Amino acid sequence: MQNFDDLQKMGQQNLDTAMRGFGEVGRSWQTIANEMSSYSKRSFEEGSATLEKLTGARSLDQVVAIQSDFARRSYEEYMAQCTKLSSMYVDMARDAYRPIEMNGAMAQEAAQAEFRPAASVKSKRR
Repeated sequence: MQNFDDLQKMGQQNLDTAMRGFGEVGRSWQTIANEMSSYSKRSFEEGSATLEKLTGARSLDQVVAIQSDFARRSYEEYMAQCTKLSSMYVDMARDAYRPIEMNGAMAQEAAQAEFRPAASVKSKRR
């Protein structure tokens, strides 16, 4: 009967581990979505401000300068955003894996404890 109880306990631990992992992924996706929404809003506002500057430009040189400045800033912000998002994805994977890693370590300790007495009994019989 103890084996069934152990199996049931292990199943519950695995379910708890999966739920913690799913919770971490859900929180991470929410953070990433908020970051993307914020970036989109900033990008739209930057584009609108640049359009206003372009409509007020008095010469072709001003138009080229405004457009060049906008393109440079947009590229730099995009690259910074990509770097930030890639870091967020790595963190999400790490956070989602952490409960599984902890569960695996506990299972390994339990297995070692289970086989340790058996090994000492065999060595005494010799």
